[in-house]
Amino acid sequence: MQTHFFRQFTCFLILCALPFWGLAQDWPAKTVRIVVPYPAGGGVDAAARLVAQHLSTVLGQSVVVDAKPGGGTVIGAEMVSRAAPDGYTFLLTGGSTMSLLPLTHLGKLPFEPLLDFVPVSMVSRLPFFLITAPANNFNTLKDLMADAKSKPGRLPYASNGIGSMGHVGTAMLAQSAGVDMIHVPYQGFPPAIADLVTGRVVMVMADLAPVKGQIQGGTLRALAVASSQRSRFMPEVPTLAEAGYPGIEFEIWMALYAPAKTPAHIVSRVGQELKKYLEMPSTRESFAKLGHESDGAGPEVVKQRIESELKQMLPVVKAAGLSNK
Repeated sequence: MQTHFFRQFTCFLILCALPFWGLAQDWPAKTVRIVVPYPAGGGVDAAARLVAQHLSTVLGQSVVVDAKPGGGTVIGAEMVSRAAPDGYTFLLTGGSTMSLLPLTHLGKLPFEPLLDFVPVSMVSRLPFFLITAPANNFNTLKDLMADAKSKPGRLPYASNGIGSMGHVGTAMLAQSAGVDMIHVPYQGFPPAIADLVTGRVVMVMADLAPVKGQIQGGTLRALAVASSQRSRFMPEVPTLAEAGYPGIEFEIWMALYAPAKTPAHIVSRVGQELKKYLEMPSTRESFAKLGHESDGAGPEVVKQRIESELKQMLPVVKAAGLSNK
């Protein structure tokens, strides 16, 4: 009798599990979307397209990149935070979305980074360069800062959005140099760089993807790199410390996220596929062409970075006057 009951109970459990097993096996059954909260054409967009192309291949389903710029990445991030947690919507964004926006928009963000998202994987790390145009006649960073000091509150610099890493980094540099400059935020790097070339702004901190061709062509000039060591992508460019401004270092990083409560098996599978892909030599070469170092570290690393930077950036944001409180 007990054996018969056990068999019936086991069959019951299997029948109950079948619908959920089917769901796990069926994913993905339709197009998967990776939202990028920046305009098309920048470094994050380019990295996202590499990721999407690979995931399309290994998942056997179309994976598309959907650019949703605006609000300093808030618009795209909020969209994903409110999306159904079904494995069909992801967010690929820079670390500043999770570790700077909560500090520069205290109490005003429509999402909570560590509550409304689940990290999937790191994607890449990349250096930021301080860029100007040759027409400005700044051969060194010291030249630019000297001119800014002689024109307090008059020289404009660009960023890819309020509260972005480029904004905070340039504000820190200006504070360190004792200069007062005007911040002009843009919706992404392409329009900022267009105005840099024409002289409407005098500098911008940007990754190599949107500026490398123009640097090589001579229409833009890299004055320094905001990292602890010179970049292997442009080894001739000095660090900020070498240029005379020590203590200001940035490592820009990208990661992939899903809405909170996305099924763990989906998050795990995408993360595992990305880890394998991002560690391949051919992938490293593809990302290097964008000025990125591919990085397949897992979700625990992403979470640790966010928690660490939230603590580290708080005094920086306050000192730069970027907090809304």
